[in-house]
Parts: sequence; C-alpha cells; structure tokens
Amino acid sequence: MSLRTRLLILVIAAMLVPAILVGLRFAQNRTSEIRAALANLSATSDDISRDLDEKIQGTAQLHYGLARARDLDTSDKAACSAFLSAVREEYPQYTGILTITPDGGLFCDSLRTNRTLDLRDRAYFKQALTANGVVTLESVFGRLTGTSVLQIAYPARSESGDLKFILLASFNLRKFAEYDKRLLNGKEVLLVDRKGTVLVAPQSKAWTAPAGASIADSGLFRFASAADREPFYEMKNPDGRTHVWAVARSASIRDAGLYIMVGLPKDGLVAAANRRLYEDLAMLAVASLLLLAGVWLLATLGVGRQVGRLAAMARRLGLGDLSARIPAPHPRGELGGLMTLLNGTAESLERQRAAIDELNQKLSQSQKMEAMGQLTGGVAHDFNNLLTVILGNAEYLAEKLAANRELHKIADSIATAAERGSDLTRSLLAFARKQPLMPQDIDIGQKILGMEQLLRRTLGEHIECEFPLDRNLWLTSIDPGQLTSALLNLVLNARDAMPQGGRLMVEVRNISLGESDIDVNGEARPGDYVMVAVTDTGSGMIAEVASRAFEPFFTTKEVGKGTGLGLSMVYGFAKQSGGTMQIRSEPGHGTVVKLFFPRVGVPQGNDAPPINRIASPAGGETILVVEDNDLVRAYVEKELKELGYRVIATRDGPEALTILRQPREIDLLFTDVVMPGGMFGPELAREASRLRPELKVLFTSGYTERPVQALDGEAQILNKPYRRNDLALMLRKVLKAK
Repeated sequence: MSLRTRLLILVIAAMLVPAILVGLRFAQNRTSEIRAALANLSATSDDISRDLDEKIQGTAQLHYGLARARDLDTSDKAACSAFLSAVREEYPQYTGILTITPDGGLFCDSLRTNRTLDLRDRAYFKQALTANGVVTLESVFGRLTGTSVLQIAYPARSESGDLKFILLASFNLRKFAEYDKRLLNGKEVLLVDRKGTVLVAPQSKAWTAPAGASIADSGLFRFASAADREPFYEMKNPDGRTHVWAVARSASIRDAGLYIMVGLPKDGLVAAANRRLYEDLAMLAVASLLLLAGVWLLATLGVGRQVGRLAAMARRLGLGDLSARIPAPHPRGELGGLMTLLNGTAESLERQRAAIDELNQKLSQSQKMEAMGQLTGGVAHDFNNLLTVILGNAEYLAEKLAANRELHKIADSIATAAERGSDLTRSLLAFARKQPLMPQDIDIGQKILGMEQLLRRTLGEHIECEFPLDRNLWLTSIDPGQLTSALLNLVLNARDAMPQGGRLMVEVRNISLGESDIDVNGEARPGDYVMVAVTDTGSGMIAEVASRAFEPFFTTKEVGKGTGLGLSMVYGFAKQSGGTMQIRSEPGHGTVVKLFFPRVGVPQGNDAPPINRIASPAGGETILVVEDNDLVRAYVEKELKELGYRVIATRDGPEALTILRQPREIDLLFTDVVMPGGMFGPELAREASRLRPELKVLFTSGYTERPVQALDGEAQILNKPYRRNDLALMLRKVLKAK
C-alpha cells in the first residue's frame, strides 16, 4: 500500500474519530470549563484587589512626597489649599486631598470650600495619630460628596517625631469600580465595608440593595467576612437566576475593612463550553475539507523531498558539523516541527560548544588571577621582610649619624623610601584582595604630589593641570587607597566635562569651617579640615542636576558610559572619614567639588622630626624570637637588646618548642606568622600556651592571607615593616596586658 493511500485512510479515520468524540469531549470539558470560569472569577476579584493595593501604594508615595513639600508646611491656609487643588487636578481619582491638624480640625482642602470639619471620630484619624511612616485606611461615604471613598491618611512628622499634620486623600471607589468594569466581560463588582454597608453596588437590575444599604444579615456578607469561608457562594436573585460570587483574598484590603466581590450569572459559566463546541465543529469541518483536498499534493510533492532534507541534516550532524541547518522555508506539521527541532538542537549544541570554550577561557583567566594573587602575597611577604631590615637599619643609622646632618638626612630618606615601599606593598595586597585597606594619618598634599603624574596621564594633553598645595598642611586620618580612588573619580568626571580641552586644578589647603558653611545636605559641620578642591572649566551643571549629583545611580551620561555611582562613592568616602563635601556648578562655567577631611594633629613643619627623637619604651624581660629570615632575625635581636631585653633567637617552630620545654625564664614569644618547617606561628603559639599558660604572645608578619586568632580570640600582631618605636610600644602593650 502506497504512502498516499495510507495518508488518505488516516485522514478519513481522523475525521470519523473526532466526530464520535465531540459529544464526550463536551461532557468532559463542561466541568473543566466551569472550574476555569470559577477560577477566573476568583482571579478577577484578586486582580481588582491587587489593583486597589497598587492605588493605595501609589497614594502612599504621593503622601510621602507631599509631606516633604514646603507648600504644605505653612500657616497660609489659602496657599496650602491652592497647592492641594493643583495636585488633585493631576490625580482625578481622588474626590479630595486635605490636611488635618493634630487636634482633628480641617486645615487645607483641595476643594477650597472653607468648610469646618471635626474628624476626630474617624478611625483613620485615630490610627494616624500613632502611626509612623505608614498610611491608615478607612472606607466611608464622603460627608460632602456622599460618594463612597477609601480614606488614605498619612502622618507627616518632624525630624523629632512630632506630628505636624495628617495628609488625607479620598480615593473614589465608585470611579475605581466603573473603570475595572470595562475589563470584567460581563462580571459584576460589589464593594462592601466591614459593617455590611454597600459601598459600590452592581448595575444589574437583579441586584436590589443600593449603595448605602446594609447586607449585614445576608448570607453573601457572612460568606465574605468568614475567615474559613468556601471559595465561592451561590445566591438566588429575585428574578430566579442564580449568581456565583467570589471574594478577594487580599489580607491588606480585608484589614482596611473592605470586601471586594465579583459575581457572574451561573448560566454564563457554561457559555464558554458551548462556544468551544461550535468552534470545534467548525474547525473540524474546515480541516476535513482541507485535509482531503491537500493530502494528495502533500504526499506527492512534499513528503519525499522533506524527508530527504532531514536525512541530509542528520548526516552532517553525525559528522560533527554543528553549523549544519535546514534552510527555510520549512513545511508545516510534524516534518516542519522536526526540522525546527533539529535546527534548534544544532544551535543549542553550537552554543554549548561556544559556552564551553568561553568557560575554559574564564577558568584559565581565573587561574591566572589566583596565581597572581598568590604571587602578590609571596612577594609582599618577602618584600616586607626586606623593608623591615632596611627601615630598621636606616633608623639605626639615623641615630648614629645624628651629629652629621647630611648623612642623617640620607638615613631619613632611606627610611622614608622604605615606608613608601610598604605603602606600595599594601596597595598590591589590596589589589589582590588579600588585605583590607586601613586609615592612616597622612599628609594629603604629599599623597597628591605622588599621584600627579598618574592624574596628568589620566586627563590627557588637551587639559591643562595645576596642583597648588598649602605649606604646613595638617594631618588627616583617611584611607590612602580610597583617597586615590576618590580623586580619580573626580578627575575622570572633570575630563568627561571637557571633551574639547580645558583647565583642571587640584588644590589642597587648611581651612576652618563655621556655622555658615554647609555641605551638600545643608548641614553645618564647623571645625578644622584639610580641603581638597577639584575645579574644572567644563560644561557645568544646572542647579537641579547638581543637587542630585550625589544620589546613587543618578547620571546624565549616555547609557553604557556611567553607572551613577562615582560621586556617591566619593561622598560616602568623605562621610565615612568623618568629613563632608560641597559642590558648586554653573552651566558654561565649570564645576568645583570640595572634599573636607578633619584635622587630626598639629601642622607638619618643613623638616620631619628625626627618627631618633622618638622615645622608645624599654624593658628587661626575656623574649623568645622566632623568625625564619636571617636578616630580620638578626635585626630584631639587635633592636631588642638595645631596648634592654634579654633575647633568645631561633629560626623555626620546632626549635622554639625545644627551648620552651627547658626550665628557662621566658616572658614573651615574638613569632613570625608564616614560617617553614611545617609549623606556622599560630600553631607554635597554641603549643607554647599549652606548655606555658602564662606566656605572652606577639605575632609579626609581612603578609598573611587569613586573620590570626589567639586562643582567647584577641591576637596581637605587628605588621612588617615597623620602626623601633612601634616594636617597643607593642612589646610593652602585650607584656602589660592581663
């Protein structure tokens, strides 16, 4: 039997079977259609409830904005009412917007009727007296309009929490219901308050209770107000027709004392099933005619050629060619679906192969970054060991060469260079995310001088740069890395504002702010500060944009060219550092951004105090030094002896434990964190504390990836490199601790 004959038989069978099953299908689908209609009824009530919830939330947002409007915080009743009237014209869904004094009297009224109302008896007013930051709700009939409304009240409070006034918006429930009726497709809406009073009645002639009437004694109201109610309620109308009602399940709407019900005549529930039957019969007849007419052409012209295209596609996929596709046009039906499926499978496999390649690249990059982090940590450890020796010996030379001013200055320069190397090491660790940045007492002017070349390269040759700095700048306690990031943010913003070139100035000077000097929030922060001002001659900003410049995610740049976080991060850095910020901008005249960091000491002189002028506290206890680096161990041993301590030095943990087991007097264990030999500093400290419970422990490290924890949870650590005074002070602190 040929393929065409088989197809004809299948078509005839396909026409007979649906005809027999249509009756069964109607019987089976009727129940499901009714269930679907009931579910739709319930969903409609919930949709209306959600819509009302959104309106309430929108009103809450409107109240929140109005509560901060200066036009309402006034004693001018006429001006206040005019302002509310203008607001109401923009929001016609409210019958009125007004303000209520704390004693319950009407003050501002959008209707401008000059009426006098005492609203102390209203539930929403009583609730708003004790509310804070939220709206209170009550569904009532308006005293003037007689219209059913949802009263939405919001308490406007001062910064101290005192009630200034209560904002009240009367949301028109009748208009709300009429708007939603256009989307109900024959359904009816009923709104009832918690007392059973009809707020909005259905327009159907079968409904007899008008708005304002009570249905508190009806079964429908008991159904709506019951906590454990059935999902639907059937009620027989006076005309003999049965209506099915569903009530919204929104807890917030119920808490507001409002019940939203949606109803539909019961006989309308099966209309969809009947309509579907007629549609099925019509489609069956059309399909039968089309199938009978087209089956011959399909079998003769389409099937063989399309099967050949599928076979060719399968062969190419089998050979690993994932770019193989069956080109359009595709036939309709199973063959076309199979072609689409094969094309989709090939595309999916191709995407997966590309994704695997991309993941391999990301994995390789991740491994490189991890290796870079490990390398950075190792370099930092060794570099800090070297810097410890350099800084210590430079300090020693400075003491010995105090009489020779030139050589003493060279020794100071070596120490300064070592400390800058330490700063560089900390920056490398921060880049590798191995160590958090810490605030330091620094000279901002010197920091900016060190950044000058970086900033000039960032700006480009088309922008002229100046860096005027005050002499004798005060010290400030800030995070140098964060300062660098903040300045780069400001400089990059200035560069973007001067695409055709211009002039930029980074100024640093001491300044004292008074009560009249306010920051971007309008607050006065009097005191002594070091000011960093970044001034450009760019396009500038209008006042509205400048006032929002520090808002997170606010940006005037094109999509993809800015996140809106730069200035907000700079502002956050200034505030976290105990300082403040100012901005002044004018279109066509550029922008000035000023950062103020609080003073934390006396101004610096031109000549830094020599290292040997700092008195270092000495002691006479016995200290066990454990350090694997020979140079560092020799330096520490020498420094401790000069400070008056008795010193026992060893290179690793096992040797230190051997000494600790001997009956020798040892007051403090001074150990490196990372050491060879299979035992790190924390492990040595635990064993030492077990052998000698009263032994004090001080750690030192040039780099450690994990925080050091002592047995009591409070480990003392001296970071490398360190000066003699840092070592002496930390030793006395640990030895004197209980």
